[in-house]
Amino acid sequence: MNANPTFGPATGIGSLPGGDAREAAKAATGTFEDFPFLPELPARGPGADMIGRTTGLLVEMYARVEPSGWRLGDRPGRDTKRARSWLGEDIDALEEFTQGYEGQVKVQAVGPWTLAAGLELRNGELALSDPGACRDLAGSLAEGIRLHLDDLRRRIPGAQLVLQLDEPSLMAVLRGHVRSASGYRTHRAPDRQVVESTLREVVGAAGDGPVVVHSCAPDVPFALLRRAGAAGVSFDFSLLTERDDDEIGEAVEGGTRLFAGVVPGTDGPLSDPAGSVSGVRTLWRRLGLHPGLLAEAVTITPSCGLAGASPQYAWKALAHCVQAARSLADNPE
Repeated sequence: MNANPTFGPATGIGSLPGGDAREAAKAATGTFEDFPFLPELPARGPGADMIGRTTGLLVEMYARVEPSGWRLGDRPGRDTKRARSWLGEDIDALEEFTQGYEGQVKVQAVGPWTLAAGLELRNGELALSDPGACRDLAGSLAEGIRLHLDDLRRRIPGAQLVLQLDEPSLMAVLRGHVRSASGYRTHRAPDRQVVESTLREVVGAAGDGPVVVHSCAPDVPFALLRRAGAAGVSFDFSLLTERDDDEIGEAVEGGTRLFAGVVPGTDGPLSDPAGSVSGVRTLWRRLGLHPGLLAEAVTITPSCGLAGASPQYAWKALAHCVQAARSLADNPE
């Protein structure tokens, strides 16, 4: 795996509002000319949501929608078919708008631990409750991602693919805070080395391509993610505290790219682009890092997915990320 890849200055997280795949692909490729991403449109319903979309990638494992959520089943049903159909539609649209494109393209899938915390076994308990099920799920996910990336390389031959693993539940898993089906107890935290090795297995599915792990929850475990092979960590910048300084400083010095989510993910007033990245400059000064490193070490993104925003705000927020990244590059101090 490429240990210190270069990344574009700005990109999106993944989800966008609405249900029009072509409109979303046009926005993702037109706004981020050097780092577009494959949009996700969860407003279309089950199968387009984060968990459902990723279950459509699984190899020899299938899931269906129950009133309580996504549950593993014995065969592919209409929910699996719907998830695969929507993903195919999204890839078709991205392929259309990346004709002749050469450069990075980011694609997203749910990581193994958030998937285990969001997917039920046949008995109604979460996959997280069963270490064997977690292993099987990670293996199926890794193989599915490998095939997905192979398909994208054929469809967009000039693309250098960047895989983003979405792990919003990772800290809840590590702390034993994920509730059982009854809600009366929580699932025991798996061993941290098991968490790390499972992540490493799925990161390895990208082959030589870089992997970014995204979490918009507090206390992102930067060191664990780096050890698991992540070339970049994507996070909500507003949730950082000075407790994170040491880990972030070590990550930057070790060549890890920071995907700093500084643009709010829901409708509201946007500050000027320079104001949006002022906190990044402050962090840099606090860490004693060289200002010239900023553009080399930071990619600007929204704080999380934009599925909950209005289309007007979402497109504006994407453009704002590009402007904020330019401000950071032009005036790092």
